[in-house]
Amino acid sequence: MTDLKPPPVSLLEKYTGSEFVPIYKTSVVVTGGEARHGRASGIAKSNDGALELNLRLPRELGGSGGGTNPEQLLAAGFAACFHGALNLIAAKQKIAVKESEVNATITFGRDPVDGLYSLIADVEVKLPGLPEPIANELIRETEKICPYAKLMRQGARSSVKLRSETST
Repeated sequence: MTDLKPPPVSLLEKYTGSEFVPIYKTSVVVTGGEARHGRASGIAKSNDGALELNLRLPRELGGSGGGTNPEQLLAAGFAACFHGALNLIAAKQKIAVKESEVNATITFGRDPVDGLYSLIADVEVKLPGLPEPIANELIRETEKICPYAKLMRQGARSSVKLRSETST
């Protein structure tokens, strides 16, 4: 028997401050593995040890497959976040949602803007038994609050910098 339960709808309460306030922070380190290439043979490990997996280049990109890849990880994160936000909104509005599914598809492809690569994210939501207008309204409200949907729509603040060898 497990004591897992959904998070409280109080997570939907609006924040009125003027600065970003961190609530949770995690990091994942990727090393290159056998091929010394994170995408082809990398190992991804989270700072808390909860995640450790082998990364493999998909066959479609010339790899051998046999492991997960960054696009799958992004799709999993997006789908999980959207599903959670959707169910929080439904609970707050006292709408019974049963057996909901969120399918996030990440497409890796050629970018005509710079001739290199880009990603496209598509999300499909299954809400069995809900009338279409109610289901569509839940989806629209979820798009407004899901951090992954906001990331895809607005972009995100990010930084990339060299970590010196003396850093820990």
